[in-house]
Amino acid sequence: MNIQGQIVDIANRRIYAGEITVENGKISNIAESDHREKAYILPGFVDAHIHIESSMLVPSEFAKLAVLHGTVATISDPHEIANVLGRDGVYYMIGNGKKVPLKFHFGAPSCVPATSFETAGAVIDPEGIKALLESPDIYYLAEMMNYPGVLFDDAEVMRKIAWAKHFNKPVDGHAPGLRGAQAQKYIAAGISTDHECFTFEEAGEKLALGMKVIIREGSAAKNFNALIGL
Repeated sequence: MNIQGQIVDIANRRIYAGEITVENGKISNIAESDHREKAYILPGFVDAHIHIESSMLVPSEFAKLAVLHGTVATISDPHEIANVLGRDGVYYMIGNGKKVPLKFHFGAPSCVPATSFETAGAVIDPEGIKALLESPDIYYLAEMMNYPGVLFDDAEVMRKIAWAKHFNKPVDGHAPGLRGAQAQKYIAAGISTDHECFTFEEAGEKLALGMKVIIREGSAAKNFNALIGL
Protein backbone atom coordinates (compact mmCIF):
# COMPACT_ATOMS: atom_id res chain seq x y z
CA MET A 1 0.00 0.00 0.00
CA ASN A 2 1.26 3.47 -0.93
CA ILE A 3 0.19 6.66 0.84
CA GLN A 4 0.91 10.08 -0.63
CA GLY A 5 0.81 13.42 1.10
CA GLN A 6 2.73 16.26 2.68
CA ILE A 7 5.09 14.48 5.08
CA VAL A 8 5.84 16.32 8.30
CA ASP A 9 9.44 15.40 9.15
CA ILE A 10 9.73 16.15 12.87
CA ALA A 11 13.40 15.18 13.16
CA ASN A 12 14.58 17.48 10.36
CA ARG A 13 11.91 20.13 10.87
CA ARG A 14 10.61 20.24 7.33
CA ILE A 15 7.52 19.40 5.30
CA TYR A 16 7.81 17.83 1.86
CA ALA A 17 5.70 16.00 -0.72
CA GLY A 18 6.32 12.31 -0.36
CA GLU A 19 5.11 8.74 -0.61
CA ILE A 20 5.09 6.14 2.14
CA THR A 21 5.10 2.44 1.29
CA VAL A 22 3.49 0.09 3.82
CA GLU A 23 4.09 -3.67 3.69
CA ASN A 24 2.66 -6.19 6.16
CA GLY A 25 1.45 -3.39 8.39
CA LYS A 26 4.87 -1.71 8.64
CA ILE A 27 6.50 1.22 6.86
CA SER A 28 9.06 -0.16 4.42
CA ASN A 29 10.03 3.01 2.56
CA ILE A 30 9.63 6.80 2.60
CA ALA A 31 10.52 8.76 -0.51
CA GLU A 32 10.09 12.27 -1.85
CA SER A 33 7.77 12.73 -4.84
CA ASP A 34 6.43 15.46 -7.09
CA HIS A 35 2.71 14.93 -6.44
CA ARG A 36 0.52 17.69 -5.02
CA GLU A 37 -1.57 15.90 -2.42
CA LYS A 38 -2.82 18.36 0.20
CA ALA A 39 -3.27 15.93 3.11
CA TYR A 40 -0.57 15.95 5.79
CA ILE A 41 1.12 12.82 7.11
CA LEU A 42 2.69 13.13 10.52
CA PRO A 43 3.73 10.87 13.41
CA GLY A 44 1.53 10.49 16.46
CA PHE A 45 1.94 9.59 20.10
CA VAL A 46 1.39 6.14 21.60
CA ASP A 47 0.13 6.23 25.20
CA ALA A 48 2.26 3.47 26.71
CA HIS A 49 -0.01 2.74 29.68
CA ILE A 50 -3.61 3.75 30.27
CA HIS A 51 -6.86 2.55 31.77
CA ILE A 52 -9.49 3.94 29.40
CA GLU A 53 -12.21 3.46 32.01
CA SER A 54 -10.59 6.06 34.27
CA SER A 55 -11.66 8.70 31.75
CA MET A 56 -15.31 7.65 32.31
CA LEU A 57 -15.56 7.23 28.53
CA VAL A 58 -15.89 4.24 26.25
CA PRO A 59 -12.94 3.78 23.85
CA SER A 60 -14.70 5.29 20.82
CA GLU A 61 -15.46 8.50 22.74
CA PHE A 62 -12.04 8.59 24.40
CA ALA A 63 -10.48 8.48 20.93
CA LYS A 64 -12.22 11.69 19.87
CA LEU A 65 -10.46 13.60 22.64
CA ALA A 66 -7.10 11.81 22.55
CA VAL A 67 -6.50 12.33 18.84
CA LEU A 68 -6.86 16.10 19.27
CA HIS A 69 -3.67 15.98 21.33
CA GLY A 70 -1.76 13.85 18.83
CA THR A 71 -2.37 10.42 20.37
CA VAL A 72 -3.06 7.82 17.69
CA ALA A 73 -2.66 4.59 19.67
CA THR A 74 -2.79 3.27 23.23
CA ILE A 75 -1.52 0.34 25.26
CA SER A 76 -4.66 -0.21 27.30
CA ASP A 77 -5.26 -2.34 30.39
CA PRO A 78 -9.04 -2.87 30.79
CA HIS A 79 -8.48 -3.83 34.42
CA GLU A 80 -11.30 -1.71 35.81
CA ILE A 81 -14.15 -2.96 33.64
CA ALA A 82 -12.83 -6.52 34.01
CA ASN A 83 -13.20 -6.24 37.79
CA VAL A 84 -16.89 -5.56 37.21
CA LEU A 85 -17.80 -7.64 34.15
CA GLY A 86 -14.92 -10.07 33.72
CA ARG A 87 -13.96 -11.16 30.22
CA ASP A 88 -17.22 -9.82 28.80
CA GLY A 89 -16.09 -6.34 29.81
CA VAL A 90 -12.77 -6.82 28.02
CA TYR A 91 -14.52 -7.99 24.86
CA TYR A 92 -16.83 -4.98 25.02
CA MET A 93 -13.86 -2.60 25.14
CA ILE A 94 -12.26 -4.33 22.16
CA GLY A 95 -15.45 -4.19 20.11
CA ASN A 96 -16.17 -0.57 20.93
CA GLY A 97 -12.60 0.43 20.14
CA LYS A 98 -12.91 -0.98 16.63
CA LYS A 99 -15.51 1.67 15.79
CA VAL A 100 -12.81 4.33 15.39
CA PRO A 101 -9.44 4.54 13.58
CA LEU A 102 -7.42 5.10 16.77
CA LYS A 103 -5.52 1.90 17.52
CA PHE A 104 -6.25 0.33 20.89
CA HIS A 105 -3.88 -2.44 21.99
CA PHE A 106 -5.65 -4.16 24.86
CA GLY A 107 -4.05 -6.51 27.37
CA ALA A 108 -5.41 -9.35 29.47
CA PRO A 109 -5.97 -7.98 33.01
CA SER A 110 -3.72 -10.02 35.28
CA CYS A 111 -5.27 -9.13 38.65
CA VAL A 112 -9.03 -9.64 38.72
CA PRO A 113 -9.85 -9.09 41.53
CA ALA A 114 -7.02 -6.67 42.30
CA THR A 115 -6.57 -8.19 45.76
CA SER A 116 -8.23 -10.99 47.71
CA PHE A 117 -9.61 -8.37 50.10
CA GLU A 118 -11.90 -6.94 47.42
CA THR A 119 -15.43 -8.01 46.57
CA ALA A 120 -15.23 -7.85 42.79
CA GLY A 121 -17.85 -8.53 40.18
CA ALA A 122 -15.72 -11.15 38.46
CA VAL A 123 -12.68 -13.38 38.66
CA ILE A 124 -10.23 -14.06 35.84
CA ASP A 125 -8.20 -17.13 36.74
CA PRO A 126 -5.28 -18.58 34.74
CA GLU A 127 -7.65 -20.39 32.36
CA GLY A 128 -9.49 -17.12 31.80
CA ILE A 129 -6.15 -15.46 31.05
CA LYS A 130 -5.42 -18.23 28.56
CA ALA A 131 -8.75 -17.64 26.83
CA LEU A 132 -8.00 -13.92 26.51
CA LEU A 133 -4.42 -14.34 25.32
CA GLU A 134 -5.58 -16.72 22.59
CA SER A 135 -7.32 -13.78 20.93
CA PRO A 136 -5.36 -11.76 18.33
CA ASP A 137 -7.04 -8.68 19.81
CA ILE A 138 -5.18 -9.18 23.11
CA TYR A 139 -1.57 -8.09 22.79
CA TYR A 140 -0.03 -8.71 26.21
CA LEU A 141 -0.56 -9.71 29.83
CA ALA A 142 -1.46 -6.43 31.53
CA GLU A 143 0.36 -5.06 34.53
CA MET A 144 1.23 -7.70 37.08
CA MET A 145 0.26 -5.72 40.17
CA ASN A 146 0.57 -8.74 42.42
CA TYR A 147 4.33 -8.38 42.76
CA PRO A 148 4.33 -10.23 46.12
CA GLY A 149 2.83 -13.16 44.23
CA VAL A 150 5.77 -13.08 41.84
CA LEU A 151 8.33 -12.76 44.63
CA PHE A 152 6.82 -15.68 46.58
CA ASP A 153 6.12 -17.86 43.52
CA ASP A 154 2.35 -17.88 43.89
CA ALA A 155 1.16 -20.74 41.69
CA GLU A 156 -1.76 -18.87 40.12
CA VAL A 157 0.33 -15.79 39.35
CA MET A 158 3.09 -17.84 37.77
CA ARG A 159 0.58 -19.77 35.63
CA LYS A 160 -0.74 -16.49 34.23
CA ILE A 161 2.78 -15.40 33.34
CA ALA A 162 3.45 -18.83 31.84
CA TRP A 163 0.45 -18.46 29.52
CA ALA A 164 1.79 -15.13 28.27
CA LYS A 165 5.11 -16.80 27.48
CA HIS A 166 3.27 -19.67 25.80
CA PHE A 167 1.60 -17.25 23.39
CA ASN A 168 4.81 -15.21 23.02
CA LYS A 169 3.15 -12.08 24.38
CA PRO A 170 4.90 -9.61 26.70
CA VAL A 171 4.12 -9.13 30.38
CA ASP A 172 3.57 -5.58 31.61
CA GLY A 173 4.83 -4.72 35.08
CA HIS A 174 3.84 -2.85 38.22
CA ALA A 175 6.62 -2.85 40.78
CA PRO A 176 6.66 0.26 43.00
CA GLY A 177 9.78 0.46 45.13
CA LEU A 178 11.22 -2.93 44.19
CA ARG A 179 15.01 -2.85 44.20
CA GLY A 180 17.92 -5.20 44.68
CA ALA A 181 17.16 -8.92 44.85
CA GLN A 182 13.41 -8.30 44.73
CA ALA A 183 13.67 -6.34 41.48
CA GLN A 184 15.95 -9.00 40.03
CA LYS A 185 13.47 -11.78 40.78
CA TYR A 186 10.50 -9.81 39.47
CA ILE A 187 12.26 -9.03 36.19
CA ALA A 188 13.66 -12.56 35.88
CA ALA A 189 10.08 -13.85 35.89
CA GLY A 190 9.75 -12.35 32.42
CA ILE A 191 8.14 -9.01 33.27
CA SER A 192 9.46 -6.39 30.88
CA THR A 193 8.13 -2.96 31.88
CA ASP A 194 7.40 -0.77 34.90
CA HIS A 195 5.55 2.55 35.16
CA GLU A 196 5.75 2.81 38.95
CA CYS A 197 9.25 4.26 39.44
CA PHE A 198 9.28 7.33 41.68
CA THR A 199 13.03 7.92 42.03
CA PHE A 200 15.90 8.26 39.59
CA GLU A 201 17.90 5.61 41.45
CA GLU A 202 15.11 3.03 41.35
CA ALA A 203 14.50 3.56 37.65
CA GLY A 204 18.22 3.41 36.86
CA GLU A 205 18.57 0.11 38.70
CA LYS A 206 15.66 -1.42 36.81
CA LEU A 207 17.06 -0.20 33.49
CA ALA A 208 20.39 -1.81 34.32
CA LEU A 209 18.55 -5.09 34.92
CA GLY A 210 17.02 -4.95 31.44
CA MET A 211 13.59 -3.58 32.26
CA LYS A 212 11.89 -0.89 30.19
CA VAL A 213 10.89 2.08 32.36
CA ILE A 214 7.83 4.12 31.40
CA ILE A 215 7.95 7.70 32.69
CA ARG A 216 4.52 8.50 34.07
CA GLU A 217 3.16 12.03 34.09
CA GLY A 218 -0.58 11.76 34.53
CA SER A 219 -3.49 12.40 36.81
CA ALA A 220 -2.59 9.54 39.17
CA ALA A 221 1.08 10.38 39.67
CA LYS A 222 3.71 12.72 38.26
CA ASN A 223 7.23 11.32 37.89
CA PHE A 224 8.56 13.28 34.90
CA ASN A 225 10.81 15.67 36.83
CA ALA A 226 12.35 12.85 38.86
CA LEU A 227 13.03 10.57 35.89
CA ILE A 228 13.70 12.77 32.86
CA GLY A 229 17.44 12.59 33.52
CA LEU A 230 17.44 8.93 32.53
